[in-house]
Amino acid sequence: MSVTKATIVFGGPSAEHDISILTGLQAERVLSGAGVEVTCLYWARSDKWFLVPAKQEARDFLGGEPKGSKAVEFRLGTEKGDGFYTVGGFGGGKRLETGPILSAFHGGAGEAGGIQWLFELAGLKATGATPASAALGMDKLAFGAVMLNAGLPSLQRELLSRYAAPSFEGPYIVKPRFGGSSIGIEVVDDYETGLALLNTSPHLRAGAVVEPYRPDLFDLNASVRTAPEVAVSDIERPLRSDEAKMYDYSAKYVHTDGLSSSPREFPAQVEESVTKQIKDLAVRVVELTGLTGILRIDFLSDGKGEVYINEVNSIPGALSLYLWPDTPASEVLTSAIAEAEKHVPQVTRNFEEGVALKAAGGIAGKLTGLS
Repeated sequence: MSVTKATIVFGGPSAEHDISILTGLQAERVLSGAGVEVTCLYWARSDKWFLVPAKQEARDFLGGEPKGSKAVEFRLGTEKGDGFYTVGGFGGGKRLETGPILSAFHGGAGEAGGIQWLFELAGLKATGATPASAALGMDKLAFGAVMLNAGLPSLQRELLSRYAAPSFEGPYIVKPRFGGSSIGIEVVDDYETGLALLNTSPHLRAGAVVEPYRPDLFDLNASVRTAPEVAVSDIERPLRSDEAKMYDYSAKYVHTDGLSSSPREFPAQVEESVTKQIKDLAVRVVELTGLTGILRIDFLSDGKGEVYINEVNSIPGALSLYLWPDTPASEVLTSAIAEAEKHVPQVTRNFEEGVALKAAGGIAGKLTGLS
């Protein structure tokens, strides 16, 4: 299926808002360069949506929406059809013909299932996985539990609870339960210090998880594409500075040329058995989560024999294009968009319609025993 028209959505209410803008602008350049008609929709920090002019630069978003942007609204239940509408004008605005949507959101409602449900309800075809799989990928506690329950190698991960200490001794890595990109992650020596972070860190207010801190392990990443068939990229080893305890947000993103310029070893120089194990595990992660599109899966390893699944990024920074150097970036993106166009919505509307209502009789009978 050839892709001739697409809409890219980016921004959103997330700590990763800026990175999402960069990903969206990069995707626009790639698709436009391949002859695709591209529309860009920006979800601003103000929670408002804007139709953005083509070929913007990162600096154009420093003050909010760029000059020349037009306000749009997302509407459900309208006579003209669900979706995005321009604001104002004759007849209350014009519905945008978006075509398939490429989601470049990172974190927050844009990656965790919220926007996916809106698109499902509106009948819009979009990348970024199903609502359920997107939510699973963002919830570190749930994701870790699924991996361990399937018998896959993962470090023990537990909720940082105010009422019960972890079942294992420190030191610990403390992570936002629903965050990404290493924002808000800390290494602490003991449970009490971890609890203090719950009160002081804005990134942990929605909950936190703890896992053992293993300084002997390092990061290894792989990208997975699920279209036109499941494929796993070569393995990347991000390189930390000598002082760093972990591969953090700054090391990932604060570079002029983006992720491709971050210190790294690619392909990673590890034992062949480690590479094979990571590629096999990556396929299992996709199967267990149901995630689709372009993913990045992060592992921890000693480079010799130990490998642990760490996290999955359902919409990774730069859409992991830099991990596919032998595949044209436009092919990576259009394959994901074409896959999204084939998606069958999860919303079920016609199951045994009316059966329960007919059997219920009067509501008064249902209230018996209730006060």
